[in-house]
Amino acid sequence: MWILFSPEYLEYTLMGIILIPGIIFAMIASAKVNSNFKKYEQVLSSKGLTGAQVAQKILEAEGIYDVQIQKGHTNELTDNFNPKTKVITLSNKVHDGTSIASIGVAAHETGHAIQQAKGYAPMKIRTALAYASNFMSMFVWPLLIIGIILDFAYVGGVVGKTFLWVGVAFFGLSTLFSLVTLPVEFNASSRALKLLVSTGCVDEMEVKGCKKVLSSAAMTYVAALVVSILELLRFVLFFLLRSRDN
Repeated sequence: MWILFSPEYLEYTLMGIILIPGIIFAMIASAKVNSNFKKYEQVLSSKGLTGAQVAQKILEAEGIYDVQIQKGHTNELTDNFNPKTKVITLSNKVHDGTSIASIGVAAHETGHAIQQAKGYAPMKIRTALAYASNFMSMFVWPLLIIGIILDFAYVGGVVGKTFLWVGVAFFGLSTLFSLVTLPVEFNASSRALKLLVSTGCVDEMEVKGCKKVLSSAAMTYVAALVVSILELLRFVLFFLLRSRDN
């Protein structure tokens, strides 16, 4: 174990543990969103509306009639809005649930549909980045592995380093995607909370519970960004150290 803290390996050791704060933050954020959802899943809305009914009511209030609401195939929190198909998919517990947690999540996903309908710029950017990010993410690890092998086989070689930095650039796109996601998610929650009140789906007291659920959910996106930035930093440091050693 002592070898990891020897002068020649210390920088690599520090680089290896750089992700720990981000991972801990992500675990706390995930636990928080699950805790808040379970808490407010037990609090039923006074209006008795289901998540699906709330989503439909908000869409109609905004004059949006080309978005479909469908029920997912799981109770897990896999709720999402697909801007390409214009479909809001709600998990079972959100689609049929009448709790504060369920209608809060449903309203949030409806907020994304409203963003698209209103031409919200960050939403457009995220949608464009999503396809590129998903495509390039498939090549990140193959590029990095090939680059490392070539760099070790041909010390100081240009080809290996080229593969490495292209891989880092591809990973950087996913970090950019996480960054653009933040304003999109926070804005969707802000729209949701306002519309829940203006459409009469909840009262002022109930919206506080919805806000807690959505705020904790938003922190998971912050955590994802932090982890992505630290991972990117770790890659960059590794390759800079490799270049220096060569």
